[in-house]
Amino acid sequence: MILKSILLFLSLIIIPDLYIGIRYLRHTKWWVQLLWYIQGTALLFATIKLAREPDFVPDDMTKLNIYLFVFGLIAVPKAVFSLCSLCGKKGWKVGLALVPILWIILVWGSFVGNNKLEVKHVEIAFSDLPTAFDGYRIVHFSDLHLGSIKESLLKEVVDSINAQKADMIAFTGDIQNKNPSEIEPFMPLLSTLKATDGVFSVMGNHDYALYQKLDPYLAARNEETTISHQMDMKWQMLNNTHRIVRRDSDLVVIAGMENDGEGRFPQKGNINYALWGIDRQQFVIMLEHDPSSWRRKILPHSHTQLTLSGHTHGMQFEIFGWAPIAFVTKEYDGLYHIGPRQLYVSKGVGGVVPFRVGASPEIVVITLRKK
Repeated sequence: MILKSILLFLSLIIIPDLYIGIRYLRHTKWWVQLLWYIQGTALLFATIKLAREPDFVPDDMTKLNIYLFVFGLIAVPKAVFSLCSLCGKKGWKVGLALVPILWIILVWGSFVGNNKLEVKHVEIAFSDLPTAFDGYRIVHFSDLHLGSIKESLLKEVVDSINAQKADMIAFTGDIQNKNPSEIEPFMPLLSTLKATDGVFSVMGNHDYALYQKLDPYLAARNEETTISHQMDMKWQMLNNTHRIVRRDSDLVVIAGMENDGEGRFPQKGNINYALWGIDRQQFVIMLEHDPSSWRRKILPHSHTQLTLSGHTHGMQFEIFGWAPIAFVTKEYDGLYHIGPRQLYVSKGVGGVVPFRVGASPEIVVITLRKK
């Protein structure tokens, strides 16, 4: 993870250190300057050491989390202060005032916001929803990242989902950080999830063998194990397949695509396989981890009425509902529609890095209504 952005990390450590040291500390006592550069040098060496980790997600997440916390405590405030001080005396004062605010955000996001579960209730209406499914309740959750999650939060998630007494539970991928062994301690707990029509699941980008260096055989075995663990929990895996759910003489199609992302993310989604044999008059609920697939494949190549996604985490940082990820994608949190066709993007529950501000872990209770 550090290696992927090594130039950014090094720049945020070295440039502010030199700028503040030369501009503000060069006339101070020698031991003050020594202490200033010692802590910067220590952070620099820690960055280089972590950058040598062979896997994108290290086996020991504790070391990475401690490092990122210290980085946020030291390097980020220095960088913000340096940028502000370029604007003169007023900027210097603003930068100084921002430092304790940044510390509060860091502590809150690491120890409070990351464990503050929200249960959202949303009603979505469709004119072509079969009459028998008016009031059908779906609990949508995503992005557990079991390699990083606290067991107390996961228990709260399971209890909150079961309390909804839903017709269906939909999980939209990223059950792990990188390895199926992360799932195993939590399988008994996750097996207790109950809904009338069951739990449906799809693969997220972290559920493939992308974030560790493995030979092709072991990579394939890991992916098979991730799938089999979910099937052992009685979850119905929808890897480019679908299931039919019936109420009286009406039915809806629950379909699922494998992860279909952009750039470095897997593009394994096949919408033709997922909807093979489905009549265009039938109502379809599509599970797809990456919401970018909605515009690329789902809208132009299917009649799917409702798509459920995750992946973005709301960037784990939102201010009044807005996140910086809005600069690169339109659909990252909440409900979106183009005409009658709708997409819901969940902020998810966990994350590789356990930090959230303004983008709390969530489960979403969706009630379908007929217009």
